[in-house]
Amino acid sequence: MTEPVTSIALLGAGGKMGCRILDHLQQNPAYALRCVEPGAAGREQLAARGVAPVARETALATADVVMLALPDRVLGSVAREIIPTLRPHTMVFMLDPAAAAAGELPPNPDLTYFVSHPCHPSVFEHFSTREEIDDFFGGTHARQPIVCALMQGPESDYARGERLARDIYAPVTRAHRVTVEQMALLEPTMAEVCGIALIMTLREALEETVRRGVPRAAAEDFMYGHIKVPLGIAFGRVRFPFSDGARLIARYGQQRLLRPDWKSVFEPERVREQVQAIVTGQLPEEDAPLTPTPTPTSAPTPHGA
Repeated sequence: MTEPVTSIALLGAGGKMGCRILDHLQQNPAYALRCVEPGAAGREQLAARGVAPVARETALATADVVMLALPDRVLGSVAREIIPTLRPHTMVFMLDPAAAAAGELPPNPDLTYFVSHPCHPSVFEHFSTREEIDDFFGGTHARQPIVCALMQGPESDYARGERLARDIYAPVTRAHRVTVEQMALLEPTMAEVCGIALIMTLREALEETVRRGVPRAAAEDFMYGHIKVPLGIAFGRVRFPFSDGARLIARYGQQRLLRPDWKSVFEPERVREQVQAIVTGQLPEEDAPLTPTPTPTSAPTPHGA
């Protein structure tokens, strides 16, 4: 017996994530996509894919799933406009936990709220083709795990949401079921507050090394190799330990680079600050407003150059 086609209203269809979703689902006979895109640039992206946008009201009227491929700063306001108009049992599908964790979704017990996000291809994964290796984001050539959360709705809807998430982020190796609160710990806290901050610090360290006279090619080769080895040791992927000298001098760095209370970013009130900052575009009062990260004046040498 053939399963019924799922009608999806894709809001923000011409944006970066909207186009990725469209590229995955457009030819999938299990889904009927109705694309909503008010922006001129986004409509050009849809036209390049042979897709005509429809009015939001038209897309929502028959939607089984409403997918919010929208920037975090506008997702809440759009959700507050549309959620009261949706049919009972509609699934509202989000691609990021920030708005959900920040309380940006208005209550409606008749709807299902589902959140999913890619883990992205692991640095420890082995890929065989250049297309897989160069697919840093995943979901085009490189396989990746995903995380999924059923925020509200009947338990039977979890399988429906995970199946859709697997199709969006394919090729998918496995799906981890978590709560929205746990997903917020993964991102923004672990992956962005900690991960991106530390990785960008490594980039700044490389640039400072070059500024002090080390040839860029030498600095890049040394940095990239000395990222790989500590990753393998610290995460238990190799059987040899850090040397005594490396452990000693790493403590020197931790004492000077990290605040003693840095793990407080994982406390619930700090996580709430983080998701609020994302949806408002404003850091807490004691911090400066969010500004774009400046692009380094010299780009790293491309791999293999």
